[in-house]
Amino acid sequence: MIPTAKECFKIMDSCQVPEHIRAHSIMVAKVARVISKALIQKGVELSLPLVTAGALLHDIGKYQALKSGGDHSEMGRRICFDLGMPQIAEIISQHVVLGFDTIRAPLGEIHLIYYSDKRVNHHKVVSLEERLAYILERYGRKREEISRAIRKNFEVCKALEKRIFGLLDISPSDLGQLVQTENIGGNV
Repeated sequence: MIPTAKECFKIMDSCQVPEHIRAHSIMVAKVARVISKALIQKGVELSLPLVTAGALLHDIGKYQALKSGGDHSEMGRRICFDLGMPQIAEIISQHVVLGFDTIRAPLGEIHLIYYSDKRVNHHKVVSLEERLAYILERYGRKREEISRAIRKNFEVCKALEKRIFGLLDISPSDLGQLVQTENIGGNV
């Protein structure tokens, strides 16, 4: 099952997703949709409803993780799997770090949500460098092993950015402007 945007917002409500996480997820959905539409025009096969739902729900486990500790991507995966949404559960499981096999796979919804999440800091579209700096400050402070892993993850994301935008007539710097007119439906 792939929920509509309106259904995603109801799921967010039932999981008590705070407004700031919801705002972040909405912007991730807008970025992912802009990129997806451009890729679809170039012949890449993607499901816009799956991109939208996956992006809206990618942080569905974050509030629970903040309260109890743990991996928010795993908690989100479990929530969506239990709700009968295995495709979205798989996307959520890899929105923080892409699995090795996924990196080399043809471009798909999982790539776009992973990338779009890295381009949104809170509810604002930023460059990968700005997002990396924020994540290093927030999660890598004085923990070299974690900082190294974060940097490695962003190298993967930079390579993915080149792969995505190598197919398109827009550039990564265009996203901030393009999302302004993107409407995801539901109650936004």
